[in-house]
Formats: sequence, structure tokens, C-alpha cells
Amino acid sequence: MVSQKIIVTNEQGMHMRPASVFSQAMSKYASSVKIQFNGTEYDAKSVMMLMSACIKCGAEIEIQCDGADEADALKEAINLVESGLGD
Repeated sequence: MVSQKIIVTNEQGMHMRPASVFSQAMSKYASSVKIQFNGTEYDAKSVMMLMSACIKCGAEIEIQCDGADEADALKEAINLVESGLGD
């Protein structure tokens, strides 16, 4: 398993469009991808789970990837968050 903490910089946080962009990107990986936020774990391949997390701008999240392509999944996840999640 690999993981990394990161600050969400998207001004609107993880609303519908960014959650959709993120979950679709993570769905192509065989590895499980989870986001830890406020003591709860969310499935990053599920738009509804990401939206239910209510992740706002400035929030610190931990992205955890576990599986055969975990390093690639984590790299893309970090790049997505750093780039503003498509917004």
C-alpha cells in the first residue's frame, strides 16, 4: 500500500464535477483507491462517496492506493488534486 497526504486546492472542493473527474480516473486502475478524511475512509472510485465526504477547499486528505498498479494510481490521484480536479 502507498499513501500520501495532500491539501485540496480546488476552490469549490469535491463537488459533482471534480468528484466525477476523480472517480472516473481512478476507476481504470485495478488497485483499490481510498480517501481518508476526518477519520472516515471513502471509496475514491465512487462519485457518491466522494460527494458525501463534503471535502472543502483547504482540507487535508490522505489518498491510499493498494494493489498491482498502486504507484501509478497514487501518482495520477496526486496530479489530479494538485491540478484543481478539472476546475
